[in-house]
Amino acid sequence: MARHNTTGSMGEDIAARYLKNNGYHILERNWRFANWEVDFIASSQSVLHFIEVKTRRTKKFGNPEDDVSIKKMENLINAAEEYLLLNTMWKRIQFDILSIYIPENTDPEFYFIEDVYVP
Repeated sequence: MARHNTTGSMGEDIAARYLKNNGYHILERNWRFANWEVDFIASSQSVLHFIEVKTRRTKKFGNPEDDVSIKKMENLINAAEEYLLLNTMWKRIQFDILSIYIPENTDPEFYFIEDVYVP
């Protein structure tokens, strides 16, 4: 497995623990519809969260959250629309980004960007 795939998989495992420790109930992990994927779909306080996770081992090319493009957010929105067609009970939703930086020989650093707005 390529290193970036290993980093991404490790980041999602770390993200799952982070979300659970912060009161989120994970409903789906790597939920797919057509060509779209949502890393995590979770609930907290009657809100459904669509969460994109980005993980990096170095900041040589910027912070992990810098890799979330407008196109990625559009795909996340499209996937969310399909999920909501199948799960109609949700009235409140939001889109979040969980950025995880894993420096060598130290604990991960988290930056959770809640309720991302895409114009």
